[in-house]
Amino acid sequence: MAVFEHAGKRYKVDSHGFLLDPRDWDENFAIGMAPGVRIPDGLTEDHWRVIRFLRNEFDRMNSCPLVYVACKKNELGLGDLERLFPTGYLRGACKLAGITYREGLFQHYWLEENLKQHEYAYNKKTYNVDHQGFLVDMDDWDERFALLKAYELKMPEYLTEAHWRVIYYLRKRCHEGLCVPTIYETCADNGLSIERFQQLFPDGYHRGAVKIAGLHVR
Repeated sequence: MAVFEHAGKRYKVDSHGFLLDPRDWDENFAIGMAPGVRIPDGLTEDHWRVIRFLRNEFDRMNSCPLVYVACKKNELGLGDLERLFPTGYLRGACKLAGITYREGLFQHYWLEENLKQHEYAYNKKTYNVDHQGFLVDMDDWDERFALLKAYELKMPEYLTEAHWRVIYYLRKRCHEGLCVPTIYETCADNGLSIERFQQLFPDGYHRGAVKIAGLHVR
């Protein structure tokens, strides 16, 4: 556990700067965290509109809205979202709003370095995953894991060539840079619109594509 401090107030955060308990959030947290997510000149009304939408949806649904929903409800294209939150949807907008894609108030207990692990067997192979079903060691990934996750997520179709292109892209980028690329980069490099990406991975970028690729966001 770490502590983030701004304007005399202290907030408990995880090792990546995400607020541990979304109930501790206030506007002071967002203002103080903004420079750390490459918004050095302060939050504009456009930023606040997205942040307040995320907070309202979290309070209503107890979960983080998918990026597709956030864009549609705020009439934003992917380029607009990137302009506002250059570090990404999760690592920018959601972080400032004090929430993550990890559902509900379980975030209060989330410490990445202390996650409880469990095992899931597929035929004769065992995959070690965390409590949200993300693969603990990305090097344990194989195509069978991707197929299993796609089945668990009730994907509307089998993994097609378009799905595999994104999956292999994510793994290649992560191996090269040791960090999952943003959804902006993924869509741009694969020639995908946000609408097409939603069709391919209806569970979202992190809860869908990234999970199936055996990765998780740092």
